[in-house]
Amino acid sequence: MSTTLAASQYTTTTISTAGFALGLALLGAELWRWHKGGAGGGKGGKGDDRGSAAKDPKALIPLGFGMICGILMLACPAGLFGGLAGLLRFGGNTVGDLAMHWLTGARSNTLGTAATPRIDQYGAIVVTATVIVLWLLRKTFAKAIRGKWKKGVLIGVLLSVSTGVAAIVAQQIVDGANGLGAWAITGIATGTL
Repeated sequence: MSTTLAASQYTTTTISTAGFALGLALLGAELWRWHKGGAGGGKGGKGDDRGSAAKDPKALIPLGFGMICGILMLACPAGLFGGLAGLLRFGGNTVGDLAMHWLTGARSNTLGTAATPRIDQYGAIVVTATVIVLWLLRKTFAKAIRGKWKKGVLIGVLLSVSTGVAAIVAQQIVDGANGLGAWAITGIATGTL
C-alpha cells in the first residue's frame, strides 16, 4: 500500500541519545521483570505480580497498551496530550542527560529530530474515546497495572521519536488509529461499510 503524505501530516519532535537510552533502559527492565515472572522472580518462576508465571504474554498487556498510548500522545500535535508528550520527552531527555553525564562524564547529543506521524480528525475520535474509557475505569485497575501502563506511556514517548524500528511501529499505530476512526465514522455512525 502506497501512501503519499503532506508535510502537515507530521509533527516534529526531538529526542536526545540520553532520552532514548532512558527509554531503552525502562523497556529492558520491564521485559526482564516479565521474563523472570513479575517484579521479584520468586520461586519456580513466580513473582509478586499476583502469582503470574514467567513469560506470560498477558502480563505485557498494560505495558504494551501504555506504549501505544504514549505513541498516540506524540501524534497529537497540540492540546493537552501534545503538551504532556512534550513535557515527558523533555523530562526524559533531561534525566537521561544528567544520568549520562554523572555516570560517564559525557553529555548527550541529539539522536534525531524526527517527523512523527500525526493523528487526523478520525484518529482523534479513537484517542478521545480511549481517554474517556480509561478515565471512567481508572479505579478498577490494580495499582501494579497502572504503574506498568505509566511506564509504557513514558517508553512510548521516548522511543518513538527515531528513524528505526520504533518509528515504523509508531507509524503503524497512528495509521491504525486514523483508520479505525474513519471506519467508526463511516461504518458505525453513517451505516455505510
